[in-house]
Amino acid sequence: METVKSLTDTVKSLIDIGKSAMDFESVNKKMETLKRKVEVLESKEADITRALNEAESRGSKKRKTEVNTWLGHVANFKNDIQQIEQKVRARGWAIRELLQKDVDRLVNEATELVQNGNFAEGLTVKADERVPLLTTDLVGQEFETNKNTICQRLTSDESSIVGLYGAGGVGKTTMLTHIYNQLLEDFPDTSVYWVTASQQCSNFELRNRIAKKVGLDLSQYDEEKEKVANLAHTLGGRRGIVLILDDVWKCFPAEEVGFPIDVNGFKLILSTRSLEICRKMNCQYPIKVEPLSAEDAWELFLETLGRETSLSPQIEVIARSLVRNCDGLPLGIVTMAGCMKGVDDICEWRNALEAMEESKAAQEDMETKVFRVLKYSYDNLKDTTVQQCFLYCSLFPEDHQIGRDELIEYLIDERLIDEGNSRQAKFDRGHTILNKLENVCLLEGGKFTDSNGRYLKMHDLIRDMAIQLTSVSPRFLVKAGVGLEDIPEDEMWSEDLVRVSFMWNYRLSFPSNASPRCPRLSTLLLNNSWIKSIPDCFFMHMNKLTVLDLSFNMAIESLPSSISNLRSLTALLLRECLNLKYVPSLENLTALRRLDISHTRIAEVPQGIEMLVNLRYLNLEGTPIEKIPDRILSKLCHLEYLWLFNYTVDVGAEELPRSRKLDTFTGHFKDTVELNTYVSSWEDRGPNSYLLVSGDYDPIRVCPDFERSVYLNGGGNSLVLPKDIQLLKIENCDEITCLFCSLENAIHLKVCGISHCKGMKHLFCSSSCCRLPLLQTLQELHLDDLPNLNDLMEGGTSITSTPSNCIFQSLKVFSVIRCHNMKRLFMPWVLSHLQNLETLWVEDCEQMEEIIGEASNEDEDQEATSITSAPSNCIFHSLKYFR
Repeated sequence: METVKSLTDTVKSLIDIGKSAMDFESVNKKMETLKRKVEVLESKEADITRALNEAESRGSKKRKTEVNTWLGHVANFKNDIQQIEQKVRARGWAIRELLQKDVDRLVNEATELVQNGNFAEGLTVKADERVPLLTTDLVGQEFETNKNTICQRLTSDESSIVGLYGAGGVGKTTMLTHIYNQLLEDFPDTSVYWVTASQQCSNFELRNRIAKKVGLDLSQYDEEKEKVANLAHTLGGRRGIVLILDDVWKCFPAEEVGFPIDVNGFKLILSTRSLEICRKMNCQYPIKVEPLSAEDAWELFLETLGRETSLSPQIEVIARSLVRNCDGLPLGIVTMAGCMKGVDDICEWRNALEAMEESKAAQEDMETKVFRVLKYSYDNLKDTTVQQCFLYCSLFPEDHQIGRDELIEYLIDERLIDEGNSRQAKFDRGHTILNKLENVCLLEGGKFTDSNGRYLKMHDLIRDMAIQLTSVSPRFLVKAGVGLEDIPEDEMWSEDLVRVSFMWNYRLSFPSNASPRCPRLSTLLLNNSWIKSIPDCFFMHMNKLTVLDLSFNMAIESLPSSISNLRSLTALLLRECLNLKYVPSLENLTALRRLDISHTRIAEVPQGIEMLVNLRYLNLEGTPIEKIPDRILSKLCHLEYLWLFNYTVDVGAEELPRSRKLDTFTGHFKDTVELNTYVSSWEDRGPNSYLLVSGDYDPIRVCPDFERSVYLNGGGNSLVLPKDIQLLKIENCDEITCLFCSLENAIHLKVCGISHCKGMKHLFCSSSCCRLPLLQTLQELHLDDLPNLNDLMEGGTSITSTPSNCIFQSLKVFSVIRCHNMKRLFMPWVLSHLQNLETLWVEDCEQMEEIIGEASNEDEDQEATSITSAPSNCIFHSLKYFR
């Protein structure tokens, strides 16, 4: 993070340069205003960052998503000002024109950022629960003994460093996972952090990974010594910290990373393949993880194969021989068992044993032995598509958590998955393939801690085997996540290369004459490598290139024109290239199926986009594009994924493609009339996933947690809403008097929020049009600033058209704020149906007299029946929070 002084000085510099130009008086006052706004903004940013660091350092809090988004917007704003300064210095003669053009916008942006930085409800939320890691069961008394010994060392009051060492695949990571989970369960006051070091990890990278885990922002410190000192202070300042470092390949000196090794209470446990690493890192307790005994190996094999599997005596003899070939290495045993699951033909068992025996060399170390097992498991996949999908995972960095959806998108781009008529069918096929690879233990699965997504990982030995296979055919060149700074020399780019991955490197640069001859190259992954520029000649000899990923290269400003000649390209991925402004013409790229320019500075729809007749995926989110030319979108009739939600461009319903293949759509409509027209066009078949926004809606408040959401700000009293809507937020729709008449068929609605609607008198009308099946599924209901709301039900009456045992049966959260005309919240007959209500919040309702009102004469019979039929202790029996 830049200091307050540095950005303020940038603005001062602009003012000083401007004073030397003629006729500066017209913008001088505005520049002074901008300077004041920037000072306030940076002070606010510094205060927020300081508060976040303090809160997160205790481990119990994490920053809200909206706060993180705001900090990102501030970073983009800073970048804007710095770029303007560069322009002014380069074109001093045109300074008045440049500043006149940009200063008003910057003042408005700074004002808005300062206002949006008032987080009245706080900066943080409670940190995620301590979630145990997924793992396999430990087998053998030695594993159990080692685990208990290590846990005892880690829970003493003294500082200690424990080192696990042993061959690859022997179970070191599994042991650490069980230790991690046991510490979480048995020692709730201990903070346990897991960090994977990996083979190419530097001191700098490891320090950043640890800092991220403990919630420390090191970017605010300029000097390396400051970063080391502050990390050591954070680690040493907390009581009961255990840091787990998995897969350590070299010595990481404490004074260069920031381990507070002399602080009582700090514990470090690491895993490595080398006793020497344990010694160099001053491990007081080095523990060797030995291979399993013969019987323990057999137990692990049976456990993985499935206890319900019955082996005949003849097959058991062969199976035991297979297990002996794994030499007690759990990775090999688990992989072999996964490969043989469900096999009951003795011929296949004999074939497996013969293949293992034939590949055995006279002298083998342990890693070579486990390689034989892994290779057999790969060969046994048989399906070449599944094998290609497995090899594709080796393009990612070591120990990388590969998002399942991200990987499937790549496999679709590569046409490795091209089955099914719909996008959903392709994803189903992708998950089926990945499940098979996970089931045969070639990939490990898990869930991201900060989202609902799932990921896959390759064990480093399995990845080594995959890279070894791809060094021959199909030929890969993989330098992912290894700190590469320069593109390899041309001689490394052999003509038989098929896929190249340089993703996740740092400041990757290209020689000006780089032009590799790779006529068969189909995949080039350059994402997350901080690329600034690419020479025009670089793509000249890549005529078969189909997938080009340049995403998350935040410094690149333009693409070389030679991209226009990549006629075989099916995927062009430029997501989060935050400074990218120019893309050459796409009119020749008629094979293109996926185009992602989201969160770039591309201000106009790329030239030639109307020629992309095969396009299936288009993402324009977060771009400054203000207008999409007429009849462009309607020509893209094969679209399955269309993301237009960027708040600067309104889409017209008539311009959108009518393809029934459209699976995912997000868009911003200028008013509810356009939204109604679009939803009406769906008839019986709309997108499976959608985000529809109408009017001026604050992007920070859009929740991504639901697949089918509608946000409305302003509009008339007529709403046409999708039947399968899950989330609905309405603001400033003053003409609506009764909401749920528009939702009579919305049987999947889970969250509803209504605010600032002056005409709203009641939510549910008593007419026959309000059948209210949604009352069975609604989980959250939020009412805010509805000044004329009298009752939830029109006239306060009960609703007889809905079965009484279904009303509000799923409601968990209910808030009523600033509804000044309400006198009572519930009628007694409703209470017995609120059995799942957990949170009830009533605030600033001036005329509210009672939460539970008295029965009216006409409802006495139903209320009496409803209340007497429910046990008294079930009323609000789930309520955890009331305000």
